[in-house]
Amino acid sequence: MLQATARHILVDSEARCLELKQEIEDGADFVQLAKDYSNCPSGKSGGGLGTFSPGRMVPEFDEVVFSTELNTVQGPVKTQFGYHLIEVTGRTE
Repeated sequence: MLQATARHILVDSEARCLELKQEIEDGADFVQLAKDYSNCPSGKSGGGLGTFSPGRMVPEFDEVVFSTELNTVQGPVKTQFGYHLIEVTGRTE
């Protein structure tokens, strides 16, 4: 069964999401930024979402997680919850 391991940062605005993405590209630590800024409860643990299969997350999130290359920060991805930066750290079939 297809599964992925991912982490994310959830914020309220696309602009803030883009700012955080730039900070990561400039060398900031994804985990620390998730702890400092994510609106999701997972932020407390660095944004980790564990391992999950397709259909467990909202469609916009799943689409990115199960199609993008590993270990690259994707986003902003808009969902009903806000704007996400997503990093897929593993995927198995």
